[in-house]
Amino acid sequence: MECLYCLLGFLLLAARLPLGVAKRFHEVLSDERPSAYVGSHNQLNGWSSDENEWNEKLYPVWKPGDPRWKNGWKGGHVQAVLTSDSPALVGSNITFMVNLVFPRCQKEDANGNIVYEKNCRNDTALTPDPYVYNWTAWTEDSNWGNGSNQSHHNVFPDGRPFPYPPGWKKWNFVYIFHTLGQYFQKLGRCSVGVSINTANVTLGPQLMEVTVYRRHQRMFSRIAKVKDVYVVTDQIPVYVIMSQKNDRNASDETFLRDLPIMFDVLVHEPSHFLNESSIKYKWSFGDNTGVFVSNNHISNHTYVLNGTFSLNLTVEASVPGPCPPPPPRSSKPTSSLGSAGNSPLELSEAPDERCQITRYGYFKATITIVEGIRDVNIIQMTDVMPASQPANSLMDFVVTCQGTIPTEVCTTISDPTCQLAQNSVCSPVDLDKNCLLTVRRAFSGPGIYCLSLTLGDAASLALTSTLVSVSSKVLLLFYDPASPLRLANGALISAGCLVIFVIVVTLMLYKKYKVYKPIENIPGKVINDKGLDTLINHAKATFSCRSQEKDPLLKNQPGIV
Repeated sequence: MECLYCLLGFLLLAARLPLGVAKRFHEVLSDERPSAYVGSHNQLNGWSSDENEWNEKLYPVWKPGDPRWKNGWKGGHVQAVLTSDSPALVGSNITFMVNLVFPRCQKEDANGNIVYEKNCRNDTALTPDPYVYNWTAWTEDSNWGNGSNQSHHNVFPDGRPFPYPPGWKKWNFVYIFHTLGQYFQKLGRCSVGVSINTANVTLGPQLMEVTVYRRHQRMFSRIAKVKDVYVVTDQIPVYVIMSQKNDRNASDETFLRDLPIMFDVLVHEPSHFLNESSIKYKWSFGDNTGVFVSNNHISNHTYVLNGTFSLNLTVEASVPGPCPPPPPRSSKPTSSLGSAGNSPLELSEAPDERCQITRYGYFKATITIVEGIRDVNIIQMTDVMPASQPANSLMDFVVTCQGTIPTEVCTTISDPTCQLAQNSVCSPVDLDKNCLLTVRRAFSGPGIYCLSLTLGDAASLALTSTLVSVSSKVLLLFYDPASPLRLANGALISAGCLVIFVIVVTLMLYKKYKVYKPIENIPGKVINDKGLDTLINHAKATFSCRSQEKDPLLKNQPGIV
């Protein structure tokens, strides 16, 4: 009998031995794990408990400082970058993305192999082999993905087989996601994503850890590990973008009086959990104007006084949620006024009923309202033509504004579309109480320009733009008495007109004496007088041609807005 007891004890000890020797997921994936960690969280859909055994033979576990870590990847170390769309409203989905960053000059090709980039030099010597890891040739030459060895090697650390969708042989990395005492295994390439529903996640900050393995002969080798904090909340994540015309810096939460401020509410909910919800926005602008309720995420408000104001926003949404448990039934008999079919208790116990839970989001800010430049206008444009700058076209712009007195003026000259800037000039200004100044700017030549003029002070910037047409002034050079060249050109034109006049008179006299013969009687004198009148009329016509050529040269049109 004693021998039988000893045999049973030995068997029990042998049965418990693997449990004590085999590693668990939480021992491999997490650096430290608080007690009773699993019991405080509900089961995530599709995830497994980290109490499961880890296949250490296929996925070896190396302690920190093990020299085998140095050979984990050719040419350096691989980094894993983990991101998420946190924070997440409880009940919605949160998505995690992992991207692998390879050593310099390495990348993943279309077949999932790791290759060296062309024309890229790194610190290592150049190799004729373009591959860092040629997994395609390796799997084709071996029986890794064929036959009986397929079920032995192509498995996750807990022994579950890989999925085999089309192209699965190009997925050469194994990702192990670990959070809330549970893990999720996924086969992929250099970038993968995982989404979880947060309905069963405890509110507050949580930790996600990801461990990455690669194919390595008949086993897998760990190449990277990364962790990140994500947040699950029962309040709607809300952010407000505030903007205002003429405001110089929206980030300092200082705005201008008597100009509307636009408030744009952004609800952070990337999984579209609130798409079917009715959302209300309740505004309190802090200036004793009351509470403003709207269904639009954009709102405008104008402050008419200077000072500091407290802005408050409450976002309210009805979202699907579990129905509260019904109250216990009363043992006392009820009257007919609590009759069948009209009892709220009976309605709440309906099996197909969908309850709604009201969730709230809050935003608060302190904004400062000051006086600023509210408006700016160009009221006059004047063409300037100084003799010292004949190559440029100068124009004076008379500018007026409303609000505070500006301290600087900036102008930008660009193409007619106001897109391609050609010249930009800024200069300080010192004005009195009246906001009236003249800005002189030079244009490179004839054409149409877009002039943008900005007046600014410490808190505001007021902008106006106009189109300017600069006309050609080359012909006007002939009529500038200050230029010797223009005087010479004028003399040449006068001499040319005189020569033309002499030629015309000569031709007319020649024609007259060739056609008509002299007559001695008195009526002939009248005819001669008429001929003289005709000659005078031709001379007038000749001079009238000169007057007609002079008109277009004197035209000088100012800039056109």
